[in-house]
Amino acid sequence: MQVAVDISLYPLDADFIPPIKSVIERLESQSGIEVEKNRMSTQIRGDYDIVMSVLSAEIKSTFETVPKAVFAIKILNNPVN
Repeated sequence: MQVAVDISLYPLDADFIPPIKSVIERLESQSGIEVEKNRMSTQIRGDYDIVMSVLSAEIKSTFETVPKAVFAIKILNNPVN
């Protein structure tokens, strides 16, 4: 099953840009997913199992390195390409 995930990261810190850039760079380095970014969010698309695995690992990594952060996530099944 194909999914599309719209994800926004809100680091609760004055220096919020570096963690956002880091997340996007790590997502773009993953194989098996498509990454599209815009000014408000980043979309990742691909097979459900791959996308959710990448997303889970990324959330954990971010929470371990950013003291306080919020992820806003929307998930759509069967996205139109």
